[in-house]
Amino acid sequence: MAEPLPRSLVLKTARLTLRPSEATDAARGFAIQSNWNVTRMLRMARFPPDRDEMDRWFAAHPREWAEGKAFRFAVVHDGRIIGLCDLDEIADGAADLGYWLDEAAWGRGHATDAARAVIDFAFTARGLDLLRSGTAADNDASGRVLEKLGFRRVGTRTVQSRSRRMEITHVRYELRRPGSAAQRA
Repeated sequence: MAEPLPRSLVLKTARLTLRPSEATDAARGFAIQSNWNVTRMLRMARFPPDRDEMDRWFAAHPREWAEGKAFRFAVVHDGRIIGLCDLDEIADGAADLGYWLDEAAWGRGHATDAARAVIDFAFTARGLDLLRSGTAADNDASGRVLEKLGFRRVGTRTVQSRSRRMEITHVRYELRRPGSAAQRA
């Protein structure tokens, strides 16, 4: 098990700051996910969002971080939170990478920048070997982000979308740490 990381850890890109999310970020998360265009692309999110549920989820982030179960970063641009990028489902050298951004931030490369910073964190600071991610089949923009980051498509599956209240096709992607034994195989 990797050593615990301080919650003072901050990741920086040329345009973004990624800092550990806090309970106080729930209001901004609620505002972002109150936009159907954002939340319909999130398989596990509820629409409309429930403020109490959102508060509880954000309040759990520091504990998940301390336990090494999830690392969730508030994505900040020009002093304002524009979304979240995280690693969760961490086990056996692998994790799931996720991200969501305010619709006003779409199409500017912020998702790619934020995810790249978290990927670097996953492979270097956490020593993970495999990252998984996925998108709704109708979320071409997110698929392009993952492919730009080096993820490869590994298949599709039918999953329940909480936001859409129906089954959707979910496209699965994987990225292996450069130089890992699994990548060479």
